[in-house]
Amino acid sequence: MKTQLEKDLFYMSKAIELAKRAALIGEVPVGAVLVVNDKILARGWNLRESKQNPIMHAEIVAILKASKKLASWRIPSSTLYVTLEPCLMCAGAIYQARINRVVFGALDSKAGACGSLYSIHNDSRLNHRFEVLGKIMAHESTSLMKSFFKSRRSK
Repeated sequence: MKTQLEKDLFYMSKAIELAKRAALIGEVPVGAVLVVNDKILARGWNLRESKQNPIMHAEIVAILKASKKLASWRIPSSTLYVTLEPCLMCAGAIYQARINRVVFGALDSKAGACGSLYSIHNDSRLNHRFEVLGKIMAHESTSLMKSFFKSRRSK
């Protein structure tokens, strides 16, 4: 039986694969995997440029797919793995979907809403809170972002 850390590393590696896919199509490299009962329910990667839609963050894409599969806006007993700390919009969607746990890679000092700038997950004024574990495979996630933006600046 795998430990929780082993599972977290496994699913985060899947999210990193999706972030690489995003980078290949010119999207900011963020990937997300939504897991229920140790099975991947949905995957997402950034599609803002491709779809010309400001809400198409990796987390939102995965949540939309999962909701469609479940035919429900609630995604209980789930863990969302994402390569970058969720922003306010995504943290709000996580809250609304009643996701139980978020595991992320890189901190986002400019927009992070799960510990960096805001702590939506711990706000006692809200009727749902979710567990957050950050900095899992942070080096890999951060390296992807740095490489992507370095490449963009050189063009």
